[in-house]
Amino acid sequence: MTHFKNISDNIYGALWEKASQNVDKEIVIGQDLIQAAAPILSPDDLLSGVDALLNGWLTDGKYCKEFELGLAKYIGCRYVSLVNSGSSANLIAFASLTSPKLRERAIKPGDEVITVAAGFPTTVNPIVQYGCIPVFIDVDINTCNISTKNIEAAITDKTKAIVLAHSLGNPFNIDEIKKLTDKYNLWLIEDNCDALGATYGGQKTGSFGDLATLSFFPAHQITAGEGGAVLINNPRLKKIIDSMRNWGKDCWCIPGDDNTCGTRFTQKHHQLPEGYDHKYVFSHVGYNLKMTEMQAAVGLNQLSKINDFVEKRRKNHSKLETLFSEFKDFFILPSITDNTSPSWFGFLLICKDDRINRNDITNFLNSKQIGTRLFFAGNLTKQPAYAEVNYKVAGNLENTDKLMNDAFWLGVWPGLNDTHLEYMYSSTKNYLKEKGLI
Repeated sequence: MTHFKNISDNIYGALWEKASQNVDKEIVIGQDLIQAAAPILSPDDLLSGVDALLNGWLTDGKYCKEFELGLAKYIGCRYVSLVNSGSSANLIAFASLTSPKLRERAIKPGDEVITVAAGFPTTVNPIVQYGCIPVFIDVDINTCNISTKNIEAAITDKTKAIVLAHSLGNPFNIDEIKKLTDKYNLWLIEDNCDALGATYGGQKTGSFGDLATLSFFPAHQITAGEGGAVLINNPRLKKIIDSMRNWGKDCWCIPGDDNTCGTRFTQKHHQLPEGYDHKYVFSHVGYNLKMTEMQAAVGLNQLSKINDFVEKRRKNHSKLETLFSEFKDFFILPSITDNTSPSWFGFLLICKDDRINRNDITNFLNSKQIGTRLFFAGNLTKQPAYAEVNYKVAGNLENTDKLMNDAFWLGVWPGLNDTHLEYMYSSTKNYLKEKGLI
């Protein structure tokens, strides 16, 4: 109770009772939908948001700073800048690399960026939105991460960056990617939105790239309702990221502070008058993408539980691996990338051949109140939004198409227990029996 400084004991008790009615509800098999993804919320998470609200300071403030510091310590990165979504994190991470302050290393329209077409669109969208050309490389069918053997041949003198997500919380081959970014002086952005808590060689993902991103949407490892973060490992980019996030301002004063630099009215900027107020000097064409204090308070409280959340995801995934190994003749089962400990976002199943139709089995499972999800956008080049997009394909996208046509995933989030997982298994077995396959 002492954590909530702004709530009296009586009010706190009443709020706790109310909050308890809206969290941690039991999922009844056959009656309730077993969702593929959902948050784990406790009354203290909700009351943290109330506590922040009662401070009367709603935008970026002390809770945001505490959350940023907590994330940086947990990940092992230099800095964190909170934003209003994971998509916004991807946007300003890439936007920052176009800053003129980077001089010869700034990414410009027409430059090429190595990525994959198998994934979520907002990993790739900023590349397109800034006039650059995504160069799509196929994925390894077992890990669903980029096939590293095909990358170097796709690098040209126009290649400036590699932007990749850790697919479903399973880290990509960071050693091989880092060798290439170092060799060719390329930027690296890790989309870590699905992988908070994963490790590669014992080091947290999100700490390897020049920049990395997180999402706190309810489906992810921790939630703030919405929200995201940019993880900054290259100190050269910290001020640029904050400028892009804060309207493009050149000033680094936090909201509510004035003249932190001591030279607010004494500088000359471009063609502005001498001494123009530094708080209204804009060095980038930026955005307002800040997180609120209420979101940060919820996220900060959730962060204290991250190790338990990630461990439960690993346990659930391992249980499904054991159960579904019985069906390995019908499905390609997930493979863990070497030297990693994933923070699983979901349990992926890929129908091996035409004995099983993906739409047929997912409809069957949904009829049994088992939620399923596809592998996000499947193949982005087949999506209507990309019909007029200028992109390149290095080699072919055979495995990407396989994911688009035949893959789906089941939930492993911490609200699921062995009973739910065994029901997923038995329902799948019943489907195979009905089809005469077993």
